[in-house]
Amino acid sequence: MIVEKVAASMPCQSGCCDCWGCWEDKEKKESAAKRLDIQHPVITSEPASQRLDSTSSCTDSAYGSGRARVDSDNHSRTDSVSSVGTISADSVSGCCKRHTTPVIDMKPIEFWTANRESVQPRTKRRLPSESEISIDNFQKDLYEPEAGAEEPCLTDEEKLAQYQLGQLHLGLQYEVTAKVLVVKIIEAKDLPPPYCLDENKQDMAHSNPYCKISLLPDQKNSQQTTVQRKTQSPTWNEYFTFEIAYKEVQMRTLEILVKDFDKFSRHCVIGQVLLPLDNVNLIKGGHMWKPLSPGSRERQDLGETLLSLNYLPSAGRLNIDIIKAKQLLQTDMVGGSDPYMKVTLVHFEKPIKTRKTSIKKNTIDPVFNESVSFNVTPQQLDNTSVVLTVWDHNSKSKDDFVGRIVLGRYGTGPHEFTHWHRMLQSQRSPVAQWHSLRSRLDCDQVSPASIAVP
Repeated sequence: MIVEKVAASMPCQSGCCDCWGCWEDKEKKESAAKRLDIQHPVITSEPASQRLDSTSSCTDSAYGSGRARVDSDNHSRTDSVSSVGTISADSVSGCCKRHTTPVIDMKPIEFWTANRESVQPRTKRRLPSESEISIDNFQKDLYEPEAGAEEPCLTDEEKLAQYQLGQLHLGLQYEVTAKVLVVKIIEAKDLPPPYCLDENKQDMAHSNPYCKISLLPDQKNSQQTTVQRKTQSPTWNEYFTFEIAYKEVQMRTLEILVKDFDKFSRHCVIGQVLLPLDNVNLIKGGHMWKPLSPGSRERQDLGETLLSLNYLPSAGRLNIDIIKAKQLLQTDMVGGSDPYMKVTLVHFEKPIKTRKTSIKKNTIDPVFNESVSFNVTPQQLDNTSVVLTVWDHNSKSKDDFVGRIVLGRYGTGPHEFTHWHRMLQSQRSPVAQWHSLRSRLDCDQVSPASIAVP
């Protein structure tokens, strides 16, 4: 107790009058404050120099010279703490002063989105099974070579020996001044008998040959010789001219079909000659013998006719102009045919009225330039058909059927329907079009109006 009282009454070493207890309390408070500063540095807006000065002044006034070590330690700690606080304050203030960094949208850029088309998913193709694949399923006709194609490896002698269809004697000459190609059909020999070609022909011993000449690929402007009666070695000596430029004729192929005329059945092809004209000296010209080769599959060629249609709705009148025809099927063996045309108006399946043209003598290329008219109201026009039939006039026997087409509601084909619709769309204006003639059987199969007309 005596020692404690003496200690309490002793003054501090720095000469202050404070008692020892007061100095002990101050020391505890300052040490607590120092620990607080180290563990929780407080960032203030004061400059670092002011905080350092206040800390050092308090330390100098509280401690004496005997506490120099403690003062130096405290000063070093205070410097470190203040430096940390200063760095933190400067970094925070700097962050606050800098602008906020913009956020960049990194979505992928799509090019050509405006022109992008939606693609449909591809459907899986079903492959045939092994059981479905058979040699019988193949269409042999698609893989057979064309009958009209010549074998380039065969010479004329080899063709004659292989096909045995006879020979054709012809001549060629190009006239430069007139710009025409002259083809002369002279004769033929060793033609096969008809029973080798057509089993339905009545006369099996003799042929009635004639020739049809064309410059391929143009088959419409063809010409034909007269018919030589009952012979296998006919003689014609006939000339045919084609108006064509010399440069163009060199790109053509001369086609000569030798046919057998039959009044009661179709005209079958005996043989053909295909001669590319680029290999022939047409300026010099000359005669040549050519072997006949098998012809292509015969398409029944009955001829063509040029017609013009015109409908006047206000007057209720249907006008049909029969202009001309060409390459009609020859039905008379001697000379040409005597063709004329019958025009029949059919309402639904009932014939209403018939008109006919004049007869053109001894020709297969008649020019009519005649017109026929029928009274048809606009209400009746949708159910109206027009049947046009070409006949060959015979003075001593019944007239021979040549060919037919049907226009209107019960038309016989796409070309006939097209012509009729063109007339309806351009009323009061004539519309002309060529038509290929058809057989009576073909017309009756597709048109009830054709059946109604005998």
